[in-house]
Amino acid sequence: MSSLKGIFQDVRNELGNISRKGFDLSFGLRSHSHRVVQDSSVVVDSMKQSCWANMPTELLRDVLMRIEESEDIWPRRKNVVACAGVCRSWRAIMKEIVKAPEISGQLSFPVSLKQPGPRGSLIQCYIKRNRSNQTFSLYLSLNSALYDDGKFLLVARKLRWPTCTEYIISLNSDDVYRGSGKFIGKLRSNFLGTKFIIYDTQPPSAGARVIKSRSTRLASHKQVSSAAPAGTDAVAHLTYELNALGSRGPRRMKCAMDSIPASCLEPGGVAPMQTELLSGTLEAFPSFSFFRSRSTRMEKFKPGTSSSALRDERLVLKNKDPRWHEQLQCWCLNFNGRVTLPSVKNFQLVASPESMATGSENENAILQFGKVEKDVFTMDYQYPISAFQAFAICLSSFDTKIACE
Repeated sequence: MSSLKGIFQDVRNELGNISRKGFDLSFGLRSHSHRVVQDSSVVVDSMKQSCWANMPTELLRDVLMRIEESEDIWPRRKNVVACAGVCRSWRAIMKEIVKAPEISGQLSFPVSLKQPGPRGSLIQCYIKRNRSNQTFSLYLSLNSALYDDGKFLLVARKLRWPTCTEYIISLNSDDVYRGSGKFIGKLRSNFLGTKFIIYDTQPPSAGARVIKSRSTRLASHKQVSSAAPAGTDAVAHLTYELNALGSRGPRRMKCAMDSIPASCLEPGGVAPMQTELLSGTLEAFPSFSFFRSRSTRMEKFKPGTSSSALRDERLVLKNKDPRWHEQLQCWCLNFNGRVTLPSVKNFQLVASPESMATGSENENAILQFGKVEKDVFTMDYQYPISAFQAFAICLSSFDTKIACE
């Protein structure tokens, strides 16, 4: 037992050395090339060079499992991420040990931002708005405070065009451009700011879209389309309805998740899960597939499929109707203490009755967003949407709604 503790301590010390030699421990990616030059004529693959690479597999697995279990929250969880970059054998084992956010409730690697959140609990995040450069930064909350010096996740930059507004979403706060290798998606509005489309550079199941299955034997069986080209696939459509009360009343919004089937909320339902993040930031790990994809039958999109069939199959979210508080003279929602300031931007999204098999509204908030300071907003989300999708939906709330307000 003492020898195992010694190995565990040596590993932790080695991870500290790795962090000082060029690893970006925020998500375990090399800050420079994944190849290390030994001299002017020899190039060595760093993933194969490690004094720990030849450890017995069972012993290595036990050590890595102990690290994963002990480093349960950020910033200590950076050691778990660093383990995946020690060598190929460590990487393979960490792929099996680290669970998806749906199971673990943890955001460990970049691909976790594109995977569904946990079932039955909210991942608490917050957004900081920078008015001077029109950027919005998403952070993971590290304690019970409404906001703090959290773990940076994503950033978006607002671009105004003559006919629309775009929000470019990136993994790097210093490189928020569409041509960047850190670019992972965008949000685009129409001229009036009442309709938005979320684009994903790599949507679940390689650009999959939910369509009606020709087979009626299994009600939960789905087909998906992979016809849309990479980088241009729309994964969600948002609509803000005309508000008869103007700025005095709450906004009414609806979000159709084109890449998520409505059946995912039924017992035994499954939401699509991305298994790789193909981005320029992952040159050190060109095939960093942490989680196995659930089996899904792929089939080309049929031109004859009607738009009504698409609507019947995809998950639709709507804002939860607030109640009017007579004493406070304002519209109210229960955010469980996560929102402290009134704002027309505050909302909770729940599953719409039209996308539920029972036809009744689900009261559990899948996404909630609200103001806590002048330029700070909380964002809490859960299964079946991802952090990326939740962030993009919340960005739409910042845009001007000419026809609604």
